[in-house]
Amino acid sequence: MSGLTELERTRLRWRARRGLLENDLIITRYLDAYETQLTDEDVDALARLFELGDNDLLDLLLARKEPEGELDTPRLRAIIGKMREL
Repeated sequence: MSGLTELERTRLRWRARRGLLENDLIITRYLDAYETQLTDEDVDALARLFELGDNDLLDLLLARKEPEGELDTPRLRAIIGKMREL
């Protein structure tokens, strides 16, 4: 596990900002709960999620859709699962 520096945490939270309030709320709750435990691999996985459009991301977070293709990995499923629980 790799601890994030303050700068890395700030960059991650900045990158997590979304156009839809619902996404912001879900992601912020996840980061508040797990930010100090994130590994480099988790950060990379989150970056892949943050590349999605707002509506596609919201569909994943609200379980309207399941991860497919390159997003269908155990790490991303675990992260999305934790976000859904919060």
